[in-house]
Amino acid sequence: MSDTEPVVLVEVSDRIGTVTLNRPEARNALSSEVLRRLPRAMAELDDDPDVDVLILTGRDPAFCAGLDLRELGSTGANLGGGEPGGGESGSRVGDPGSGTEPAGDRPAPRGPWRPMTKPVIGAVNGVAVTGGFELALYCDFLIASDRARFADTHARVGVMPGWGLTVMLPQAIGIRRAREMSLTGNFMGAAEALAFGLVNHVVPHEELLPFTRSIATDIAGNDQPGVQRVLATYAAVADGTIAEGWNTERRMGREWLAGRDVSAAVSSRREGIIERGRRQVE
Repeated sequence: MSDTEPVVLVEVSDRIGTVTLNRPEARNALSSEVLRRLPRAMAELDDDPDVDVLILTGRDPAFCAGLDLRELGSTGANLGGGEPGGGESGSRVGDPGSGTEPAGDRPAPRGPWRPMTKPVIGAVNGVAVTGGFELALYCDFLIASDRARFADTHARVGVMPGWGLTVMLPQAIGIRRAREMSLTGNFMGAAEALAFGLVNHVVPHEELLPFTRSIATDIAGNDQPGVQRVLATYAAVADGTIAEGWNTERRMGREWLAGRDVSAAVSSRREGIIERGRRQVE
């Protein structure tokens, strides 16, 4: 990738908007720039009358390796810096595990981008780790390449989830498997992810985007007000049963960070975490 190429690419064709994380040399890790640009791109496509469905993917070889530990560990940077949808108020929405509270009476923000009115399909082309795993979980459903791998390494890094992993992962694979993934930090392969219900389909790597686009085309061919209403109904039903889970995750993340130097901990563990991940996905 050249220095002038955007870290988040956006393409619209045939009423499908495709968002591609574009830091392949860093396995599409979530830098502060990505965390500013990604929610803005998602919001713009959600507002675009020429787009009916979105696809989120990464530029090979990875989907997303999570927070940029090099940036966090070396600078202690706040990797957030914006509201969902691309605002610049500095509320740290983009900072998974920050555990920060919203100001005033505003509802607590959720996830890596604002609530969407249009379906988002995750096309997982490689590793999806920790914050990258949360990006995938925040999609409405997932289609995986046979090269996809999933892991939650929050406990290995020593930070707490901040984008709803402890809410969404049990929904996807069940509480006991979710606990195992989070407590061990071990990787789950594509075939196992399909068997456990984490992903809807696994396809050969070169067929991932064409297959995902075919599913997106099926959605785009439906009555769009109906699609959006059904999607909103799913969200409303789920929210009524798990809303407290989001509050619990936020509270526990805030308590965990109290008095801790997360930047120093990440810096000291970074190389070991990266090396272990490489061994598991090779």
